[in-house]
Amino acid sequence: MRILIFGPNGSGKGTQSAHLVKHFGLAHVESGGIFRANIKGGTELGKKAKAYIDQGELVPDSITIPMVIDRLQQDDCAKGWILDGFPRTPAQSEALIDALQVADSPLDVVITIDLDRGICADRLMGRRTCPNGHPNNTAIDAIAPKEVDGKLVCWKCGAEVTVRSDDVDMGAIDQRHDIYFDEEGGTLGGVAVVEKWAADKGNVKVIHVDGAGDIESIRGNIMSQLN
Repeated sequence: MRILIFGPNGSGKGTQSAHLVKHFGLAHVESGGIFRANIKGGTELGKKAKAYIDQGELVPDSITIPMVIDRLQQDDCAKGWILDGFPRTPAQSEALIDALQVADSPLDVVITIDLDRGICADRLMGRRTCPNGHPNNTAIDAIAPKEVDGKLVCWKCGAEVTVRSDDVDMGAIDQRHDIYFDEEGGTLGGVAVVEKWAADKGNVKVIHVDGAGDIESIRGNIMSQLN
């Protein structure tokens, strides 16, 4: 199964992706991880990407698309994958669709988690990082960290949690959401491109879920539509 998942930062997209990865035995392909792996590994594409990043510029699609396609063709993706965080523009969506078809690795499912921008921002502000990888969020009761001796600790393992500086920076949050919620040039424009293609194909399942519920209800909604 090959899945493309969309959702604004703070929608719970990463949490739902992790469940799908575990349930279906998929590779979790995340755009940020692709860049880090190529830069750390010193690949030619990684070197080119780093040159743009070091100058504070966006990495062009001519570098990003080949990175993504190369990642999707690695051995761990042979049994299926879920692509998270890419594409982010209509042009990237069109290029990705074309590249997947050339590689004979077409999409099976497109999932979009819909959530109000304000709720997304509240969730990002509440996000806390557990050193053991457990999700924690002060804005979500089911995974809210606990206060012990004046410190916030993970609700599950008890380890002290921390906060990412960009998660409490409204300027950074707005910047990310400006890209996602742009219906013409941003991610929602990209969603429209992918969903139109899926409708034309006729054999690609398109799933929309309301991200305002709790984790389990959203997960159940996705699974019921997949089944």
